[in-house]
Amino acid sequence: MASTEISRFTVRRPAPDQVPVADLPPVGHFIGGSFVQGSSTEVIDVVDPATEKVLGSVPAGTVQDVDSAVAAAVEAQKSWGATTPRERSEVLSRIADIVEANREVLAVLESANTGKPRSVADDDISNTVDTFRFMAGAGRTLTSLAAGDYAQGHTSVILREPVGVVGVITPWNYPLLMAAWKIAPILAAGNSVVLKPSEQTPLSTLKLAELVAGQIPDGIVNIVSGRGRTVGQRLAEHPDIALVAVTGSVLSGQAVAETASRSVKRVHLELGGKAPVVVFADADLGAAATGVRNAGFWNGGQDCGAACRVLVHESVAEKFTELLVEEVGRLVVGAPAAGDDVEIGPVVSRPHFERVRDALAEATAAGLHAAVGGGVLDGPGYFIEPTVFSGVPAGAPITQHEIFGPVVTVESFSTTDEAVARANETPYGLAASVWTQDAGLSLDVPKRLDFGTVWVNSHLVFANEAPWGGFKGSGYGRDLSLYALDDFSRTKHVMINHGA
Repeated sequence: MASTEISRFTVRRPAPDQVPVADLPPVGHFIGGSFVQGSSTEVIDVVDPATEKVLGSVPAGTVQDVDSAVAAAVEAQKSWGATTPRERSEVLSRIADIVEANREVLAVLESANTGKPRSVADDDISNTVDTFRFMAGAGRTLTSLAAGDYAQGHTSVILREPVGVVGVITPWNYPLLMAAWKIAPILAAGNSVVLKPSEQTPLSTLKLAELVAGQIPDGIVNIVSGRGRTVGQRLAEHPDIALVAVTGSVLSGQAVAETASRSVKRVHLELGGKAPVVVFADADLGAAATGVRNAGFWNGGQDCGAACRVLVHESVAEKFTELLVEEVGRLVVGAPAAGDDVEIGPVVSRPHFERVRDALAEATAAGLHAAVGGGVLDGPGYFIEPTVFSGVPAGAPITQHEIFGPVVTVESFSTTDEAVARANETPYGLAASVWTQDAGLSLDVPKRLDFGTVWVNSHLVFANEAPWGGFKGSGYGRDLSLYALDDFSRTKHVMINHGA
């Protein structure tokens, strides 16, 4: 599909003599504290989405590779699970320091592998550091029911225990940060981990393993690269894995949950989203438009919490749309290496590029109006125009399904009840935002929205102290905060009879 006549965008390219990424991780799986060759000679090419050039390759993991990693994790967890919270805290703080000391290497690698602008990659690294630092402290502050005699002559003690070995599957959109969101609380709770990064974006996670090797106990973190149908499937079914945690698509989560159910292992799912942005008539429209520009197009819209579906009161819909189109029209599109002011990079891969392109074509064929953007940009690279569809009718398919690209829709509503009902009509329940200066609405509407996080007069703002996770098709379980530590631990009741 060619770019439309309303396009305002061109792709900024890096200089022809741009130096290729040099600090690639070793080729291999990270098992038992070192990199090892896989049991298969098959490799998976890792592609730079801004240039379509191959950056390197990683092994296509096998069932045998997963089994080796799980065996290492089981052995390491025996001693790791017996450490004190202080000892585990010191290890997590060490990881944070290592990431901080190597932020430049990690950010460059993350940008090259994902295509995300350097500003986004830098933010990912900062949040990765903070995730490990927060969990280093949080693991020392867990509380539970006080010991006491709750039955006559019996003293009850509640123990918080590790679950054991945790299998983790991370997505391609935030490779390093999502690995940190899982690894940090898993280790803080005394577990070991076997992690499968996305085969599309494994480099920063493997680089982290290289950097921490020899600096943390061997075997508590293991990484097996490969495809979901092999590596992910084995993680979900492995009898020695107590819990499997997934950040990814709804289909991926469903497949893992179905497989895990056969062994009745616990599942932690953070899946897709279609975040509504409810803009009331009294809202600061300029702030709301800027908020959608930032939160709808951050990381190219490849974010499960992206502000991708605007519901705006009919009395201000035209004005808001004008402001939003003006904001979006100023976005700078380009390769990460083309300048620090680049705001939108390519989408992650050729298949995903084609999915987003097809969604744009379907919307256009259905008669929807692209107020800005609406097409794809010439290669090389998988570049999509930042797009705003305006005047979208209620119930349009584009408002119900996750596109996961730089695409925002704008529809209008008449009443508060209508806004709430329409916001809740999607199968997802991850995140939403409300924009109003009315104190009553700011308290009432979030309670009525069926989403795990609801922002008021902001969107896509995170704090490690606050939980992140969804309802409905967006999954269950919580990342970040003390709630994540709850999810990656188990409680045991010990009752002691001291009566006569």
